[in-house]
Amino acid sequence: MRPTVTDVARKAGVSPSTVSRALGGGIVSETTKAAVLAAASALGYTPNRAARALIGGRTDNIGLLVPDIANPFFTEIVKSVSAHVRRSEYQLLLGSSDEDTAREREMAQALQRTCDGVIACSPRMSDEEVCANADARTTVIVNRLIDGMSCVTADPTSGMEQAVQHLAALGHKHIAYVKGPAGSWSEQRRVEGLKLAQQLGMEVELIQSVTPTYNSGTLAADLVLMSKASAVIAFNDLLAIGILNRLEARGVDVPNDISLIGNDDIDMASMCRPQLTTIASPKEQMGALAAELLPRLLQSGGAEPEQIVLPATLVVRGSTAVARV
Repeated sequence: MRPTVTDVARKAGVSPSTVSRALGGGIVSETTKAAVLAAASALGYTPNRAARALIGGRTDNIGLLVPDIANPFFTEIVKSVSAHVRRSEYQLLLGSSDEDTAREREMAQALQRTCDGVIACSPRMSDEEVCANADARTTVIVNRLIDGMSCVTADPTSGMEQAVQHLAALGHKHIAYVKGPAGSWSEQRRVEGLKLAQQLGMEVELIQSVTPTYNSGTLAADLVLMSKASAVIAFNDLLAIGILNRLEARGVDVPNDISLIGNDDIDMASMCRPQLTTIASPKEQMGALAAELLPRLLQSGGAEPEQIVLPATLVVRGSTAVARV
């Protein structure tokens, strides 16, 4: 049987509450503390996580909050964070808000109470709400930049500009963009990148999606066809794959009739037919950097915020082609 605090107390000749104070940094004499530590060492006693949280205010938990665990983009970040946390002294608690801002707020507050630190991936709350619900000393933001917070992200604006330049080089003059969630920082930055299209004399049509999912992509495809655009860029690959399959069902050839570009470069992007041209974000690297950064913040007790911006890269595959004249 594993030794208990009562066993340690009996061996040290003190009360269990004295053992808790001694192991938790409470006020006891040096003689008593030495006796408790010796007894704990002899018995091989280590307080469990709940006890350590009660004794010392430390949980040894790290929280990870994502908007949608079913989205492969976030799944890959979760896997990367999990792999790094597994090699550390921490345990990982995962929360998914299902693209619901109110739920996200509640979960952020719950994780702050039950974890030593939190990694918030693509929060949908406003900057003000994120800062109000997160401690800058114990929070790392992924896939978004917020002043005064430690952040790790790719550059969605440059990625979108690369996509626009690619389509312009293929002779496309009229493009559609299927938008993402209004509260998404990446969405705002991608719309910024679209300004290059207007500077290049291209016509841009914005198409609203319900959610950044496959099903919303199938609905958006009909609106894309109504726009008469010769190329379409989607907020993410799930939308793009939904668009691709709906266009195929309607007898529209991709890329000969219409070119298609996604965002994120999830695994399924290379499994489509044709394979999807997409803007790749370094998901594994973002997760790893966040998992390395958060413990540094916790150990330093409030270091200066670090902001890391990684490049996004256009991956050209079979879903884009020269525009028909």
